[in-house]
Amino acid sequence: MLKTENIQTIVKNKHQYFLLKETQNIEFRQQKLRQLKQIIIEQENEIVEALHKDLGKCHFESYLSELRIIKKEIENSINNLKKWTKPRYVSTPIEQFPGTAFIQVQPKGVVLIISPWNYPFSLAILPLIGAIAAGNCAIIKPSELSPNTSKILEEIINNNFEESYIKVIQGGKDTSQQLLKESWDHIFFTGSPSIGKIVMEAAAKQLIPVTLELGGKSPCIVDNNINVKETAKRIVWGKFLNAGQSCIAPDYLLINRQIKSQLLEAIVQSIKEFYGEDPAQSPDYGRIINQYHFNRLCALLSPGKILIGGKVIPEENYISPTVIHKIEPDFPIMEDEIFGPILPILEYDKLEEAIAFINKRPKPLAIYLFSNNQKQQKMILENTSSGGVGINDTVMQYGVLTLPFGGIGKSGMGSYHGKASFDTFSHYKSVLKRSFWLETNLRFPPYKGKLKWIKRLLG
Repeated sequence: MLKTENIQTIVKNKHQYFLLKETQNIEFRQQKLRQLKQIIIEQENEIVEALHKDLGKCHFESYLSELRIIKKEIENSINNLKKWTKPRYVSTPIEQFPGTAFIQVQPKGVVLIISPWNYPFSLAILPLIGAIAAGNCAIIKPSELSPNTSKILEEIINNNFEESYIKVIQGGKDTSQQLLKESWDHIFFTGSPSIGKIVMEAAAKQLIPVTLELGGKSPCIVDNNINVKETAKRIVWGKFLNAGQSCIAPDYLLINRQIKSQLLEAIVQSIKEFYGEDPAQSPDYGRIINQYHFNRLCALLSPGKILIGGKVIPEENYISPTVIHKIEPDFPIMEDEIFGPILPILEYDKLEEAIAFINKRPKPLAIYLFSNNQKQQKMILENTSSGGVGINDTVMQYGVLTLPFGGIGKSGMGSYHGKASFDTFSHYKSVLKRSFWLETNLRFPPYKGKLKWIKRLLG
C-alpha cells in the first residue's frame, strides 16, 4: 500500500502534467488509445489466465465479455474523436447580433476510476478509454478481491504509460479512503450501492462530480407469447454468465402462470445442455469470487424449493446453476441483489401485476421482457423505470456501444459506453463571441425611456 504522502504526490504531479495540455492534443489521445489496444492484444493470454485464476472464467467468456468490447470501444473512440471534439455552433438570439455562440469540448482534468471485481479487466479499462479519449489524466484503483487481474492491469498501465499521465494504484480499503480524500475533477465508480454511498459522500465534501455504476434487482418478465426454447436459452445464458456475478444479470423471473411449467422445463434442459449433468466439471462455468460471497449466497438457497442445482463445493467456492421456485416476495433472496448463480421464480397472471410488483421496489439497472406482444412491450417501456431495457434477450444491450449504459435512482447515476464515455469525462463549455461593431446603448444605463424600445425590439 502506498503511503498517504506518496498518493498526494502522484495526484499533484498529474494535475501539473495536465496543465501542460499535452493530453488535449487529438493525435496524442489517438496514439495512446492505439498503444493501449496493441498491448491488450499482445497480452491476451496473460489477461485470460488472470481472469481464470480470479473467477474461473474460460477463454471464450473472457474474450466475449471483457476483451472484445474493449477493442470495439477503442476503435470507436479513435474513429470518432475528431468529430466529437469539434466545437458545436448554436443559434444566437437577435440581441446578441453580431455574435456567434458555440460549445467547446474540454477534458475535465484528473479523474479517479474505482473498478470492481466481477469484470475486473473490462470495467477498469472501459472508463479509462473514455478518460483518455476526452483528454484527461487518470488513476485506476482496481479491486483487491481480484488480485491476479489487478496485477496484470498494473503491469499493462504502469509499465507502458507515464506515471504523470495514467497509473494503477493497488490496495485495499485504506488506499481507497486515501484516494477519496484527494482533489479530483471527476470520480467514476463501479460497484455496490453501499460502497457507492461512501464514494458519493466523500465526493460531496469537495463538490466533485461522480458517475456511479451500481446494480440492483433486475427483473425478467416472461409473457406467454414467446418462443419457449429460445427464451429459456437466453435467460440461462444471461443469468449464469460469470456464475451470475453480473450487475445486469436477470435477478429474478416473473413468469406468466400459463407458461410457467413449460418454461421451467426448458430452463432446466438449457442448463444441462450448456453445462452438462455436473456443471462443476464444465470448463465453461465459473466460480464465486471468494469465501465471503460464497457463504452469503449459500444462505439464500432456502427457503423455497430447488428445481435444479443447489450443489456447493466450499473449497472451490462453487455453487451450481440453481433455480428456486415457490418463492414469496418477503423471502431473504428477494431483499437485495443476488449477484450469483441463483434464480428465484415468481408468477403473475396479468402484466399489470408484474409492473406493480417492480414499481414497488427500487429502480433496477435493467428490466427484461420476453414477449412478442407489441402492446405488452409498450406497456413495459412506458410504465416502468430502469437504467435500460432488454426485449427478448438478456445482457446483450451492454454490448451496443451506441447505447449509453447506466442506472437510475439506486442503480446508479451517469452513463458511459461509446460517445457517452467521452461525454462523461468532458466538460461542454459554452462560449459567446461578439464583435465590437454595431453596438447600441439600449442595454446600458441610464434606462429612462428605453423600456418601450426593448419591448418592441425584443418582446
